[in-house]
Amino acid sequence: MNKYIILLRGINVSGKNKIPMADLRDLLKNLAFQNIQTYIQSGNIILESEKNKSEVCKFIKDGIKTKFGFEIPVLAKTVSEFKKAIKKYPFSTDNPKIVAFVFLNKKTSKTQIEIKNIGEDKYKIDDDIVYLICPSGFGKTKITNNVLEKKLEVIATTRNYKTTIKLLALATE
Repeated sequence: MNKYIILLRGINVSGKNKIPMADLRDLLKNLAFQNIQTYIQSGNIILESEKNKSEVCKFIKDGIKTKFGFEIPVLAKTVSEFKKAIKKYPFSTDNPKIVAFVFLNKKTSKTQIEIKNIGEDKYKIDDDIVYLICPSGFGKTKITNNVLEKKLEVIATTRNYKTTIKLLALATE
């Protein structure tokens, strides 16, 4: 059995793409996933499956479209991928409120991209993750999912430090 941390992009944001977590858990159970947990309302799931990552993503994406009527990006990461991402974080975590991880759906060969007016914000691209530190705050950063998706030709979803650490803790309990 494989354990995955599933990241949904763009649900329950500003009243769009609403999915109650109880309904999401019911859907995942009906799709034959096991040991399902959700964390907060923004599309964080831990589950187990015999399926591989791409199959898990397809089943969840198709299930959400069928049950809720909209398409959203779905990313699956293993526990070891999460551990590696946290261990490799290249910036200071002294102020975790400004730390984030941008998870990508595939590896990218790019290590630098042009983003104008990023001020003190910093990023580091490393295969299928972009590490962020945003002293100006996430609401003001120019290093957004949309910018990264366009420039890296990927699907991206961001989680802050606290959420990333909590998801790993839940997955390893």
